[in-house]
Amino acid sequence: MVKPACNQQPLCIMKNNIQLFNKFNIRSVWDKEQEKWWFSIIDIIAILTDSDYQAARKYWKVLKGRLKDEGSWLFGNSEESENKDELVTNCYQLKMSAADGKYYNTDVADTEQILRLIQSVPSKKAEPFKMWLAQVGRERIDETIDPELSIDRAVQNYRQLGYSENWINQRIKSIEVRKSLTDEWDKAGVKQGKEYALLTDLMTKTWSGMTTKQYKRHKSLKMENLRDNMTNLELIINMLSEATTTELSAKNNPKDLTESAQMAHAGATVAKNARLEIEKKGGEVISPQNAKQLGQRNKFEISEHLETSKKTEKKAGKSKKKK
Repeated sequence: MVKPACNQQPLCIMKNNIQLFNKFNIRSVWDKEQEKWWFSIIDIIAILTDSDYQAARKYWKVLKGRLKDEGSWLFGNSEESENKDELVTNCYQLKMSAADGKYYNTDVADTEQILRLIQSVPSKKAEPFKMWLAQVGRERIDETIDPELSIDRAVQNYRQLGYSENWINQRIKSIEVRKSLTDEWDKAGVKQGKEYALLTDLMTKTWSGMTTKQYKRHKSLKMENLRDNMTNLELIINMLSEATTTELSAKNNPKDLTESAQMAHAGATVAKNARLEIEKKGGEVISPQNAKQLGQRNKFEISEHLETSKKTEKKAGKSKKKK
């Protein structure tokens, strides 16, 4: 019997995350059962080779073939395997979010395997990346002991990316609201991954008028997280959608995905009405701007504020001299 090319792991013990390496996103999953990280191989190759997703994907396909020919044991132990040809192709796959907001099977590797992989990819970033891997491992242990550290690190990451303090406060609050919602979904038996994505897409479409994929396209996004690219007002309306859904779910105790979808639609409708009321008054909720553009706007506003302050100080100085 032919073995499958990849081992697919159950998502019930996994949690999808986005790790940051020098402002580059790396999709990752924390495996609670084995207590280790799994990282997207293509995301790492893209960083090491300074290439885009499609180029990294082709690079990995060629590299896999080369490693197989060399009898590499990148994903296994050479002493335990009966067939060396299986060692490279017998990798793990996990469902990870893609540019369209959906989850697809993605080649992943743990820290030890990534360190082996780096040896096969010539890159100036190899050493900094090894240090980053070690840091990620240490941080996870620290966060298990003190969960507040994960929030502190999120704040630091957003600051490094140039977000304003006001936006960061809203984003951290939105993470808390989202966690409360997914806790309710867990109680109802909603499964992480595809079913989470279905409900999220339903809520986004209801309050914004666009699916998650359409919303990301509206903001010129690909792999980036949609919430990380929302304005303060977008975050607030999205939080209203999720907080209301959480409250309705807690009161009505949905038993499955279908009943949870009813709660999600009802909660998102409240947010939709709030959006329409704001737009009726002349406000704008749905913004085409993404994080990069918002960051540029923040820098412009800061520089404009500083320039205004300097002019004010000069006028005040002239007034004092006249007196």
